[in-house]
Amino acid sequence: MRAARQRKEIVVVVDPDIVLHDSVTAKLSSKDAEHPKYHIGQKVKLLEDVVNDGTYPHSPIGTLMMKKDSVGYIKTMGEFLQVIRVYEVHFFGVDAPVEILGCREHELEALEEYEDEMEIELSYLKAHRERMNRQN
Repeated sequence: MRAARQRKEIVVVVDPDIVLHDSVTAKLSSKDAEHPKYHIGQKVKLLEDVVNDGTYPHSPIGTLMMKKDSVGYIKTMGEFLQVIRVYEVHFFGVDAPVEILGCREHELEALEEYEDEMEIELSYLKAHRERMNRQN
């Protein structure tokens, strides 16, 4: 019979002052609303100049990427480091190094109210079904 080997237990002490960010503990940035402020397809404008912070590899850091007051449309949205909401905005026909740019909520302003086209379409379908049910 073999002798049982003892396992050495490793204890890791976590500093309570260190904030861990993962899918369980992550909190949104304090600059972002709890729910997305803008929606896909919504027309927005930039509230400030956007310069390359190093995330665009084809221009030096500090290069002006998009001018203040440029107008674009929300293409998609996602999260950076699971805590910062980033909107992918497409700026059509601009004289800038790029047409598509990642923007934060506080860098944008809506130029039109968002209309949920799916919700509008569903309301039309619901009204149509109600009319059809009354006729039958």
